Amino acid sequence: MYKLYQQVKQIFDPQNILNPGTIVNAGPMTENLRYGESYQVIPITPHLDFSSDQGFDRAVEMCNGAGICRKRTTGTMCPSFIATREEEHATRGRANALRAAMSGHLPKSEFTSERMYQIMALCVSCKACKAECPSSVDMAKIKTEFLAQYHDANGTPLRDKLFANITPLSRLGGSMAPLANWTLGNGLIRKGMERTLGISAKRSLPKFARQSFTDWFDEHLQTRATRASAPLQQVVLFNDTFSTYNYPHIAIAATELLEAAGFEVVLPGVTDCGRPSFSKGLVDKARTIAKTVLDNLAPLAEQGLPIIFLEPSDLSALTDDYESLLPNDKRVALVAAQCRSFEEFIAELADSGELKLNFTDEKRHLILHGHCHQKALIGTKPAHRALTLPPNYTVEEVDSSCCGMAGSFGYEAEHYDISLKMAERRLLPAMRAAAPETILVAPGVSCRQQIKHGAGRQVLHPAEVLRAALR
Repeated sequence: MYKLYQQVKQIFDPQNILNPGTIVNAGPMTENLRYGESYQVIPITPHLDFSSDQGFDRAVEMCNGAGICRKRTTGTMCPSFIATREEEHATRGRANALRAAMSGHLPKSEFTSERMYQIMALCVSCKACKAECPSSVDMAKIKTEFLAQYHDANGTPLRDKLFANITPLSRLGGSMAPLANWTLGNGLIRKGMERTLGISAKRSLPKFARQSFTDWFDEHLQTRATRASAPLQQVVLFNDTFSTYNYPHIAIAATELLEAAGFEVVLPGVTDCGRPSFSKGLVDKARTIAKTVLDNLAPLAEQGLPIIFLEPSDLSALTDDYESLLPNDKRVALVAAQCRSFEEFIAELADSGELKLNFTDEKRHLILHGHCHQKALIGTKPAHRALTLPPNYTVEEVDSSCCGMAGSFGYEAEHYDISLKMAERRLLPAMRAAAPETILVAPGVSCRQQIKHGAGRQVLHPAEVLRAALR
């Protein structure tokens, strides 16, 4: 066949002027390799486990230069490149920069330099490259490792420490909600936070609820105990930090829906899965939190209880990141096998004929924005299935890439403009154009915050939608 190609080439291009050496008559495949016998990398002791890739350097080497991360048509990857059109802000650009520093093409000091930090900073850890790149380059994990190495060399910024400690800060803020909300909403204080911490004053910080979800649940247990009859099948609801202290109505809606479906809801006793610490490169802190989470969830998983997550990024921490934090802990796989998103759990019940809920016949149209981790690791099919359980509900999904908020990314003053630029690609125009009666849906808390900020529209969690649709 190769000789046939050569003959065709010779017939139609006898002077060999069209792409010489590209399809046929190329040099030996062992020439011009970037990775050969002389290839060496600087010694790096990783904070995360990269044994499945045969090391951190090999994880970076998974990028083969195909450049699929530079696409601008559909899917999620790569949000920052779509916004800037700069090579260094594509997955390939980041991989090449890291490779150059590790292999000696750049000075060794460049591996943890400020310039390298700038190249890595616009990665929003969406995990899209893990799903959409042909080589499954996991830049989100690589970025966490880089940040850990960078902090070792340069220290950890106070802002990163604050974001990593969002759970204890939220617990404190929730205990003094009126005062905390006034303080964080004060214009002078916010300008001071921008100057000193780099937290954008243009963003509205989430308000603390006067009653946390856990306080509501404790009161609810007493009511539930008075009307309890036969023992019910238990499910675990992972009440994350935001659904506990900022948006308890979402966790309440999920609880009421699950109870209406015939389940007894139990809480795990933890609200922080370690995602904020992990995303900021505070790996040791994330590992400590992960051990605590497993201490609480493993006994429940051993009983075969489903563990339901409202926030996609918390679910992905358990199912995708804990393995690199605790590679030798067998509880990781045990717990991960029981973890489900809220939409997954409801869809599975519906598919098995076990869902005992009676929904409204009202006609409503929904527009769905999927969370990046949801799209990369689960897909949005379960969300479509769950949201169309009301017989006259229709769902339209926005091909919107990342919303641009990405946890704390959109709150960081230097990233505010590009955060909105990511959202303006397709997401915000679609949300603004939606009819007033259309229900806007997004399972991710960051996504809901971004849409409300950029489009001025209220967005619901799937649990709220289904709870409201009950007869």
